[in-house]
Amino acid sequence: MGLFKVGVSMNPKSRNPLKSTPARRDSLIKANLAAVAAHFQSESARQVEKVRDLYTDDIVWEAPARNLLFRGKKDVADNYRKMFASLKDLEIRNLDCFATENRVVDDSVARCRVIGPDFLPVPIGSQVEIRLVHIFELREGKIAKETAFEMWKLV
Repeated sequence: MGLFKVGVSMNPKSRNPLKSTPARRDSLIKANLAAVAAHFQSESARQVEKVRDLYTDDIVWEAPARNLLFRGKKDVADNYRKMFASLKDLEIRNLDCFATENRVVDDSVARCRVIGPDFLPVPIGSQVEIRLVHIFELREGKIAKETAFEMWKLV
């Protein structure tokens, strides 16, 4: 009757979670959470190369609300450089994070000041709070797709 099956990914590249053993599933979930934690640590330290190294070669990075889509490590790294040059005093507070064998969902709130013209949908000088919900798709311990849903608020 319905279009979706519970527990089965509609993405043909994703592993079917129903085919893994509990031990394998737990191992993949831990590895995925560790990869995303390393991603956020590298972002916080503004280490573009370390962020880039956590991605697959065919990474897709998307922020649908701002109509941004980048493909490949070079384009994604260039986007991070612009982003880091446009933000100051970035603070991120994690609200929730959970994972499956092939995905990590992270819900956070970021606060910062906009100092550059690139990247952002608010005027330079604005103090903002951004609710960020990330969906990471992982493959073989690396991030294959990052989708960032952003809700911007001037504070």
